[in-house]
Amino acid sequence: MCELLGMSANVPTDITFSMAGFLRRGGATGPHRDGWGVAFYEAQGYREFKDPHPSIDSPVARLILDYPIKSHIVISHIRQANVGEVALSNTHPFARELWGRHWCYAHNGQLKDHSSLPLGFYQPVGNTDSEHAFCWLLDQIRAQLNAEHQSLDQLLDILHPACEVLRQKGVFNLLLSDGRYLFAYCTTKLAWITRRAPFGPAVLKDTELEVDFAACTTPRDVVTVLATEPLTCNEDWQVLQSGQMVVFSQGERVAERFSHAD
Repeated sequence: MCELLGMSANVPTDITFSMAGFLRRGGATGPHRDGWGVAFYEAQGYREFKDPHPSIDSPVARLILDYPIKSHIVISHIRQANVGEVALSNTHPFARELWGRHWCYAHNGQLKDHSSLPLGFYQPVGNTDSEHAFCWLLDQIRAQLNAEHQSLDQLLDILHPACEVLRQKGVFNLLLSDGRYLFAYCTTKLAWITRRAPFGPAVLKDTELEVDFAACTTPRDVVTVLATEPLTCNEDWQVLQSGQMVVFSQGERVAERFSHAD
C-alpha cells in the first residue's frame, strides 16, 4: 500500500523535516519502492518533482531535502505498485488544470473495477486506477460547477459523495488541492496534526532527527501536516474516521463531512 503526506500552512513553510522521515519509508523503513513524488503550491505557481525510483535512493529526493522550498500547500506520495507498472507516467501526484488552477491529487489504496467509471473531458496518461479515479473526480466537478460558482460548500457537495462512491470500490485515501484548499478523505488510514504556538520539539519515528519548532517559527504560524501514518513519536495526531473528509486552508481545519453509509 502507498503512503501520503500533505501540508497546509498560513505562511510559506518548508516541509523538509517531515519529508526526512516520510522519504525513508520509500525503501528503508517501509516497502514503498515503486516511485515517489511531491508537489508544492507557491503563490500562483505550482512546482512538481517525481521519480519512479525508490525515494531512499533518489537523487531528486536528496535535492528536495537540501533545497527547503517554502509553500502553503504540499502533497507528496510514495508508491507500492498494485495497478500499473513502475513508470514515471504512473507516479503520483497527478495534476490537471481546471478553471485556471492547478489541481493536484494523490491516492493511497486499490480500486476494483475502476475502468467502469465513465470518463469525459479528462483522460489518464498512465494506466493506474488512481489516475483514472482522479480524472473521474475532476469530470464530476467540471460537469456540475463552473468558474463563477465554486464555493467550498459546493465543492464538498460534489467531492464527498464522489469519494463515497470510490470507497465502495476498495481502499480510497486521498489528498487533493486546487491551490486554495487541501482536501483529505479517509477510507482506512490518514492522520493529521496542527502545530501552532506555543511550539515545541518533535521527534521523527523513521530517523534520528528532532527539531524544536519554537526556534524556527513565529507566534502567528499555523501548520497542519497529514500522513498515512503519524511521522512523529512525541505528538498527538488526530486520526480520521472511515468516510470522513476534512478540508484545510492556511493551516486551519475549515470544513469536514462524514459518511452516512456506515
